[in-house]
Parts: sequence; C-alpha cells; structure tokens
Amino acid sequence: MKDFQLFPKRFGLLPYVFLIYLIMPLYYVVMEAGIKAVIGYILLTIFLVSYQQLYWIQNVKLYVCWIAVQIAIVVVLSVFYEPYNLFMGFFPSHFIGWFEKKKHFHIALVIFGVVMLITNVIVSFQGFNFLFFLPFLFVMIISPYGVRSMNRRIELEMQLDQANEQLKMLVKREERVRIARDLHDTLGHTLSLITLQSQLVQRLADKNPDRVKQEAKEIEMTSRSALQQVRELVSDMRAISIKEELAQMQQIIEAAGIAFHSDIDDSALELSLLQQNIIGLCLREAGTNIVRHSNASQCQLSIKKGKGHFIIRVDDDGIGFNEHEVKGNGLKGMKERLELINGELFIRSEQGTTIIMRIPIVLRQEKEEIAI
Repeated sequence: MKDFQLFPKRFGLLPYVFLIYLIMPLYYVVMEAGIKAVIGYILLTIFLVSYQQLYWIQNVKLYVCWIAVQIAIVVVLSVFYEPYNLFMGFFPSHFIGWFEKKKHFHIALVIFGVVMLITNVIVSFQGFNFLFFLPFLFVMIISPYGVRSMNRRIELEMQLDQANEQLKMLVKREERVRIARDLHDTLGHTLSLITLQSQLVQRLADKNPDRVKQEAKEIEMTSRSALQQVRELVSDMRAISIKEELAQMQQIIEAAGIAFHSDIDDSALELSLLQQNIIGLCLREAGTNIVRHSNASQCQLSIKKGKGHFIIRVDDDGIGFNEHEVKGNGLKGMKERLELINGELFIRSEQGTTIIMRIPIVLRQEKEEIAI
C-alpha cells in the first residue's frame, strides 16, 4: 500500500506554506457564533478539500468545478462574514494559471475577475473601501499569467530532460555501432593477416623450416599487436595516422602475395588527426577487402592533392564484383565514416576494382567529375 500524500511531492512545501493565508479567514469565523459559525467552519473545510483536490485532479470538468466552489466560498465569506476575505481570491487565481488550453484559461480568468469585482462592489455598500481592494484585484488577475509562464517553463524543462534521455540512448546506440565498426575494421584486418601467415607456415612446414620460424615470430608479433589494438579500442584512445596505416596495408597485401605500389603526396600526412583516423580506417578496410575477395596480383595506391581536396585512389586487378549486389558492411562503413568529414566515396568494379575517396582539406568544395 502506498503512503498517503496530502500534496504531490514535486511541489515540496509550497502547498503547505499557502495554508498560512487561511489563518485570517479562520479567525473571522471563530469570532462568529451559532449557526453562522458552524456554516463558516463547513465552508472553510470544503475550501481546504478543494485546495487539496486541485493539486491532484487531471479531469478538466472536475478541475473547473472545484475552482468554482472556491470562488463561491470566497464570495460567501466576503459578503456574509468579513470583506477582507476577498483576499482568499488569490487561491483560485493561482489555480486558474494551471489551465493548459488558452481558451479555458482566459474564460476562467474573465469570469473570476468579474465575480471578484462585483463582490467588491457589494461589500463596498457595507462600508468597505472599494478602491482599497482594486490594486489587489489587479494582482489577482495578472498573477495567473505568471503561474502559467512558470508551469510552461517547468513543462519545457521536463521535455528537455526527456529529450536529453533520448539523446543519451541514441549516443549509446551510436557508440555500440562505432565499437562494432572499429572491431570490424581493426581486428578484422589483423586476424586476416594472422590467417595468411598461418597458411604460409603450413605450406613451408616441410620445405623451409627456417622461414617457418621467421613467419611464426611474425604471427606472434601480429597477435600481440591485435591484443594492443583491443586495449586501445576499449580505452577509446586509438588514433590511426595515414603513415601508420599505409605500412600496415602494405604488410597485409604483400603477405597475401599481392604486389603493392604506392604514390603518396606527403602533404596528406599533415591532415587533421580526425581526418587521418578516418582515412586510415578506410584504407584498412580497402586493403582487407583486396586480400579477402579480389584474387588480385597487383594493387596500386595513390594519394594526390587537388584544389581544396585530396583524392585517394586504390586499384587492384582482381575479379571485381557486381555493383548492383548489396555491398557489405565494410564498404557501407567506409561511406559513413567519410561523411563525418564531408568526404565522398566512389566505387567501380569492371576489370578489377577501383575505390576513390575524395577528402576536402578545409571546406566542402563543389563536386567535380571524377573519372573512374
């Protein structure tokens, strides 16, 4: 069973503080005697119930009814008990500010203002100073706008919190995709190299024992490198340079028995760390695909500087693939990575495969026709 709550917890002590303003109306009722005093106590009790209910009720019709009850009690206590009870009008004034729809808000506020003004006129015939209450009536009428503005701000803050939570979820999801992609690009490359070296060891086991020892040592070094890569990925500290990846790419391609040739513009090595990291991962994927799928004997890599951009071109003389077939996650990952730095990916596969990456140096330039 849930603990009983007089008021919603989100309002804190504020609802209890407002109850202090009922001390004076209670005092005026206490000064009465007989049936009038009894009726006064009943009215104040109903007023307290309405005050408590208005903090909880979601139904618009019930909400309007309880506000109407409060206004009626204020009128009765002001006319038949003490004119100063008009100040109880701040209670319904406060709750009028909670109407969500502007139409309901304005109708309720107009009715409230008219009723309070008429009540002020009535009690003025009993000797109450008509002008004395007008400034307070003005405050009662404008205060709901402040309440409405405050509630709107709270609502926007809640929506912002929800949006932030959704953003956190999306960031987590994207981080999972990034980790999966990094594992594919990093470990996939290294494990492919280990596989090729292991196959070479098997072929040389009987023919060249000395070469086997050398290859076994390289396999050990490659596996240690894989372990280090996993540690770097986990710590999110992995940064790949173009120079570093070119050496890795050459190693894995030549280990597969494919001749590797490169023509590199040294200025490409001065790109930002983010650009180098993304280009490096794309080169890694391209090299891994050549080793796994191309059956090529030659691979040519060139990086040339153009007007406001670099063109990175990877050619092989392998069997190619059907461009209309669904491309693997590796090529899709390359495209997505390049988009992060406003880069573009172009692929052609006829006699062999050509991959071209266009990387803007500073700003994204107008697209140029690229011959593939």
